Amino acid sequence: MANDPSEKDPVSKPPASGAEEKPIAQKPAELSQTAAPADPPKSSDAPAPKPPAPAATTPSAPAAAPKAPAPPAKEAPPKPLPLDNELVQKLKARFGDAIREATLDRKQAIVTIAADQLREISRYCRDEEKFDMLVDLTAVDWPKRERRFDVILILYSFAKNERVRLKAHAGETEPVPSVCEIWPAANWLERECYDMFGIVFEGHPDLKRILMPDEWQGYPLRKDYDILKQDTDWVRENLGIESGQ
Repeated sequence: MANDPSEKDPVSKPPASGAEEKPIAQKPAELSQTAAPADPPKSSDAPAPKPPAPAATTPSAPAAAPKAPAPPAKEAPPKPLPLDNELVQKLKARFGDAIREATLDRKQAIVTIAADQLREISRYCRDEEKFDMLVDLTAVDWPKRERRFDVILILYSFAKNERVRLKAHAGETEPVPSVCEIWPAANWLERECYDMFGIVFEGHPDLKRILMPDEWQGYPLRKDYDILKQDTDWVRENLGIESGQ
């Protein structure tokens, strides 16, 4: 009977145990409403892959700088050689023991003479050997030596195209003969040696300072002269400051 409660709707009856549940078929309309999967991205739209991050490395210690090569050892200067040319022989024949030594040092002829014979030997070199030009007159200080100064004259001969150096040793208070009457150029050169070293040139017509003030005390090119100390009294009196500034 239709109203019999014992009769149940076959649709609501649960499936028998062990029976396989079949999926419910979808209608075509329902299939059209189901979202279709997205199309795979085109190759042109795909982002470029990121490069892999570099592996973390521990900073290594900087390489040690290569050692600089050792500088080459300095060559010892050439030793002077004995000189016995025609000029030296003539000087020895004329002045004997006043010619103390003759050497050739780096192609420079050097004749060491007695200081008290400087004027006579200079005149002979000018008149007889044609060394008519006094190129320079200067001095070198050797404070530990008994006769501390070397007075040096550099002579040149236009006729021979030759040079020679005359060198004389002089003590601190020992006067040296002036050669102004032989070479007038010696006037200022001897004054400079007097001003810088305190060497007195006997017979100079006007021996006085030429670079430093007349009242200056001391001789700046002596190796025992304190250039920082200077002449305290002169600096204070004339410049109004303390020396050494």
